Amino acid sequence: MPLINVFVVLIVVGVALWLVNRFIPMAGSIKSILNVVVVIFVVLWLLNIFGFLHSLSRMHMRL
Repeated sequence: MPLINVFVVLIVVGVALWLVNRFIPMAGSIKSILNVVVVIFVVLWLLNIFGFLHSLSRMHMRL
């Protein structure tokens, strides 16, 4: 995926989250949960795009 597409997706997600937080009335706790879920999803998506998530799945822990 080209880098410009990654930036466009990040901008669209950020604007959408801002619009939801600004214009949709909901409890503060629900907004916080929504923000955390979106941030976690975006971070995991970015890790997957740049290949870090795939390399972490190949690691094995020895106990």
